[in-house]
Amino acid sequence: MKLKSILLRYYPPGIMLEYEKGGEVKTKSIDLLDLSASTDVKALVDEIHKAEPLITASRMDQVRILVERLQKKLRQYNDHQFYLFKVLRAHILPLTNVALNKSGSCFITGSYDRTCKLWETASGEELHTLQGHRNVVYAIAFNNPYGRLHTLSGHCAEISSALFNWDCSLILTSSMDKTCRLWDATNGKCLATLTGHDDEILDSCFDFPGKLIATASADGTARVFCAATRKCITKLEGHEGEISKISFNPQGSRLLTGSSDTTARIWDALTGQCLQVLEGHTDEIFSCAFNYQGNIVITGSKDNTCRIWR
Repeated sequence: MKLKSILLRYYPPGIMLEYEKGGEVKTKSIDLLDLSASTDVKALVDEIHKAEPLITASRMDQVRILVERLQKKLRQYNDHQFYLFKVLRAHILPLTNVALNKSGSCFITGSYDRTCKLWETASGEELHTLQGHRNVVYAIAFNNPYGRLHTLSGHCAEISSALFNWDCSLILTSSMDKTCRLWDATNGKCLATLTGHDDEILDSCFDFPGKLIATASADGTARVFCAATRKCITKLEGHEGEISKISFNPQGSRLLTGSSDTTARIWDALTGQCLQVLEGHTDEIFSCAFNYQGNIVITGSKDNTCRIWR
């Protein structure tokens, strides 16, 4: 085997190795999901060198530089204070959802007006209108293809959200039955049921490494669970209405929630402390999202507007 290049992967953190074997170019990944701001980079690179034959002594400096770049990225935006950047008159009827693409250069909105619209984040220019639905567009996402088909049965009420973890090995569903379920994506079997909310769960999400799960409920609270132990780590309290949307920042240190109380909030993901309240919408917030750097937030509201915070 001959190593051709080493590529950096920011989210989830890791490096990709491109190598040649038998005349064929292949790739393999080295996941660095435990990397943090306090990680000893030299010791980590030594471990990688010992475990991976492709990383020879001559490549260790290159790997160290890449890991340090990843570590620097993890330190960014933890204390970022958001301000209103732009208001878009997006649809003629209330919005149901917003989602950013991976680079944050574009985002998509869904609406009660039965359309989706694609927007440029920097300018606020509408790029496309997607038509054809015969009823309300409730959920939208940029594609993340997956190759298996299973029917997941177990919830006893309608499912409000469903998503894969970063490597598509797990599926997380939330339901009006007040529970979330964790499923094995390879065989469709239920691995765990997350309980504790007093009302319908309206949204749920993984952090980027897949270590944490966050849930948002009509009971006005959000909860953070450990994906490995399935135990509740912290409870987020402060909204004065149901929480319809929740998402982690890319670093996994912050949570963003949107609520029927017309505000969005930024939280410490581990302590549950509310760090910032984003105010300005005049009706309930249906959706909100970080970009893939964690320095831009978009909120979508029943007041027919999106707001961009940066």
